[in-house]
Amino acid sequence: MEFLSNKPLYITDTILRDAHQSQAATRMRVEDMLPACEVLDSIGYWSLECWGGATFDSCMRFLNEDPWERLRKLRKALPHTKLQMLFRGQNILGYKHYADDVVDAFCRKSIENGIDIIRIFDALNDVRNLEQAIKSTKKYGGMVEGTLSYTISPIHDEEYFVKLAKELEQMGADVICIKDMANLLLPAAAYSLVKRLKETVSVPIHLHTHNTTGTGDMVYLMAAMAGVDIVDTALSPLANGTAQPATESLVATLKDTPRDTGLDLNKMSEAAVHFRKVAAKLQEQGSLDPKVLRVDTNTLLYQVPGGMLSNLISQLKQAGKEDKYYDVLAEIPRVRADYGYPPLVTPTSQIVGTQAVMNIIMGERYKTFTKESKAMLRGEYGKLPGTVNEEVRAKAGIAPEDVITCRPADLLEPEVEKYREEYKDVAKSDEDVLSLALFPQVAPKFLAWRDGPHDEPAKAPEAPKAAAPADPNAVRELYVEYKG
Repeated sequence: MEFLSNKPLYITDTILRDAHQSQAATRMRVEDMLPACEVLDSIGYWSLECWGGATFDSCMRFLNEDPWERLRKLRKALPHTKLQMLFRGQNILGYKHYADDVVDAFCRKSIENGIDIIRIFDALNDVRNLEQAIKSTKKYGGMVEGTLSYTISPIHDEEYFVKLAKELEQMGADVICIKDMANLLLPAAAYSLVKRLKETVSVPIHLHTHNTTGTGDMVYLMAAMAGVDIVDTALSPLANGTAQPATESLVATLKDTPRDTGLDLNKMSEAAVHFRKVAAKLQEQGSLDPKVLRVDTNTLLYQVPGGMLSNLISQLKQAGKEDKYYDVLAEIPRVRADYGYPPLVTPTSQIVGTQAVMNIIMGERYKTFTKESKAMLRGEYGKLPGTVNEEVRAKAGIAPEDVITCRPADLLEPEVEKYREEYKDVAKSDEDVLSLALFPQVAPKFLAWRDGPHDEPAKAPEAPKAAAPADPNAVRELYVEYKG
């Protein structure tokens, strides 16, 4: 098999965001990042992913750190490298839909504070949930990565993703990202999909995967042969397992081939020395569990993102039901089929996973539903990709006429001024208003600490804990603790 491109492969390094989110529940502090920024900035990455995803919530909830200030510090320390963030479409970085004016304000402030590239995805691949974020990112001069949330199901075949990529290109995406959050994209399928996308769309293709099942390196090699333009990797101290394949390994693999990255392994080695110390500290604190580094092929069988497996184990331990682990794993695909085959990524992975746990430990399927589970069945998150089991929907108390069929955000009134008025006594800036709007339980406590008289330093990060599975609202805590 020959290389279908002779251009250098570009690299996005995730060491400052997804690597520690996937392995250490997003507990890395900005002071752990800044000492390495000078060398990171000199390497020549296509971009550094450093913000968004769970970092925003975790900064305030666990680290007493202002996420906006983190971004400003990183922007100053990385003047020569594009900074990238992960954005959940109409959910922004929260766990519900927000009005269009909130999405617009968040895109504007993200770009003003230093973000260059916004990777915009929707858990259901409902492009209506991406419209506003794409428009706003382009309006304020950012680069849009329109994202395919990759999964496998009877309806998610190659044709589905090629059609979706064409739609995203027509909507204004500057780059198309294949987001393989559960490491389900296998090497031959990666070659085929990338080849088709390169033949179909004219914008660059960016591939994101994890190494949960141990196939990530092979996926990237085959994708590189098929002509993928950019891939996500992580520097070795926080690479592999539930994180991305190691940057150094891929750079070495492609040296002296048509896809040679041209990046300097010596500079990466220098940065890795620093992050090895950070990883050791995270492990000492209990944030980084060595189990996340193991290959877990159960992902291929159950299609559950790797970090979510450890959460399920913790939930079952708390309920004294560890013996039900494989029952829950078998239940997850059944719930997913009942819900119309949503891809399993935040927030749908947590909703489906928690519903499966509840179905098993209650001893009866769908005896109770979380409010997020009902919201998804009602269409509040957007259109479910396949056919929903109407018996399950009826058990949740949702009649066919109650299902939302329009773009969910069309039902929301503008919210920015309402939030500005509501938080006028605590918000010191527009950024604070957005923090409060997205995390009304977490942000007030953080801002009170930040703006109040205090001598104590920022709190030491707590080791991740799982929420009790029998609590119908436990899914909200799972969002934050999710590692995968």
